[in-house]
Amino acid sequence: MNRKIIPTKDFLKQIKNLDSKSRSIIKEKINLIKENPYRFKRIRSKNLSKVFRVRLSIQKKETRLIYAIINPNIILVCLLNRKGDYKDLEKYLRGLRK
Repeated sequence: MNRKIIPTKDFLKQIKNLDSKSRSIIKEKINLIKENPYRFKRIRSKNLSKVFRVRLSIQKKETRLIYAIINPNIILVCLLNRKGDYKDLEKYLRGLRK
């Protein structure tokens, strides 16, 4: 299946402020997502059924790359700081459901 990766405005704003090493780590993970979007851990959401997270260590901080599968596309939602305990996740996901 030919899936298209679509970043949200929030995601683009978050990676804009990162250094080149962090961006390359994220690019590698995005390539893995492209190969098999179901490879990473699924997380629960009130709004969507197919939401996943990728564990990252960016600038010595535990970070999660959150993405959702809305057939046939893969939506890169945001980067979450692990300390936030996913409190902001539903806020980011709310805008995806159309």
